[in-house]
Amino acid sequence: MSSKSGGAGKKTIAIVAGARPNFMKIAPIVRALRKIGGDLAFTIIHTGQHYDREMNDVFFEELGIPQPDVSMGVGSGSHAQQTGRIMLAFEEFCKVSQPALVLVVGDVNSTLACSIVAKKQNIPVAHVEAGLRSRDMTMPEEINRIVTDSISDLFFVTEPSGVDNLLREGKAKEKVYFVGHVMVDNLLYQIDRLAEADVSTLSSSVLKARQSRYGVLTLHRPSTVDDPEVFGRVASALRDISRQLPLIFPVHPRTRLNLEKFGIDLGPDVSLTQPLSYMDFLNLWKDATVVLTDSGGLQEETTALGVPCITIRTSTERPITVEEGTNVVVGTDPARMKEAVTQVLRGEGKQGRRPRLWDGRASERIVEILRRELGSA
Repeated sequence: MSSKSGGAGKKTIAIVAGARPNFMKIAPIVRALRKIGGDLAFTIIHTGQHYDREMNDVFFEELGIPQPDVSMGVGSGSHAQQTGRIMLAFEEFCKVSQPALVLVVGDVNSTLACSIVAKKQNIPVAHVEAGLRSRDMTMPEEINRIVTDSISDLFFVTEPSGVDNLLREGKAKEKVYFVGHVMVDNLLYQIDRLAEADVSTLSSSVLKARQSRYGVLTLHRPSTVDDPEVFGRVASALRDISRQLPLIFPVHPRTRLNLEKFGIDLGPDVSLTQPLSYMDFLNLWKDATVVLTDSGGLQEETTALGVPCITIRTSTERPITVEEGTNVVVGTDPARMKEAVTQVLRGEGKQGRRPRLWDGRASERIVEILRRELGSA
């Protein structure tokens, strides 16, 4: 099945991605549509919310999907500027193409913007990763999640808390589908690809060879890295932790800028690297002793592979990673951060399990539901 609109009688789904992590989520859906989509065609829309030099031919080849059909190139800016530019560009696309359904993933500005445009043109919206709630309204992502869910028609949910949240908010039970997690679908797909690859060419293999055990660190949220007091507090804990366990830190551009701006030194045992490609980063963290992060998706991926995860945030919209998985939420308190790492090093870290339906088949379930809902089954 081509990614283009296809022949007569085919109904086209516009699949929206705005940033590199979104492509990890749409990739298994695209692969499933190509395999079992039947009368469903699809168009991949890249809003260009984030420019990423890693998103080249090799990137899409690794994901097993075609390049985007439409690249809007909206670029960065304030939340309002970016959301407005995406809405204008997507409105023009919808007017011309009139897709049968718009599918959005996650909680970025593109998710919100394209949902609003679609609904105003009476095009149904399906939200993948629906129902997640941190209940922290200082997070832009939380606002995007709530608004997107308030106008979506179909809800594809990763964990039971998402179902509970949506039903509590008055969504129709028959439109809420607990399907599992497309990020886990993609993770398992990439793990298989990694097993077949020559990993000696990856920069992460060089980093891994330098020590027998190590931790991996990611930090990028404004609430963590934009406040010098908070970032300084976290950095002091990381310096202490790295004396027990060397840390490898692929640094997000905004985080690197703030390290320099605030004069923060993480010490000699934290190895700062450039951002890594998905496969390179997966090769790194899958063998880590522990992952420390303020990311959302990484909490889930570590749970899926059974890697201990310490989340440097005060809340999580992914509670199943704490209830059943390997995740511990410690906030930005240095004592709690250090104690959590010490427990892992003693062999007393959380022993989680992979949650129900995180089996690599969520995207297949989504496609079957879309076929039924759009009358093409």
